[in-house]
Amino acid sequence: MLTSLAGLTNFALYFAVAIGLLLAFKFIYALITPYDEWKLVREEQNVAAATGFTGAIIGFSLALASAAANSISLLDFAIWGVIGLVAQILAFMILRFVFMPKLVQRIKDNEISAGIMLGGLSVAVGLLNAACMTY
Repeated sequence: MLTSLAGLTNFALYFAVAIGLLLAFKFIYALITPYDEWKLVREEQNVAAATGFTGAIIGFSLALASAAANSISLLDFAIWGVIGLVAQILAFMILRFVFMPKLVQRIKDNEISAGIMLGGLSVAVGLLNAACMTY
């Protein structure tokens, strides 16, 4: 049993850093989006905002999972986690400014198709991030 628990410290460290990066992602993502996801979801039951935000969290978590599985150290994991965070933010910006210029208003208006596109793109970018981190 002690052999099985030998990696518990590393697990706890990696998990703590992952949760910290996930919280940082939530904070930074909320800063770059011109609408308050939490308010839209909690107070207005906005499905479009919930779908887009959930996709972003899942996409980032996929990249984090791959970074954790493939990193050579805790620092390496943190660095690749930040790279994944930047990629997710860039995906939102590209969708917003290039492909769907009215994305912000459509999310605010609870247009579910816009939320699905945002969520889907976020998951796709997360999958690509994860795959590219398997060097």
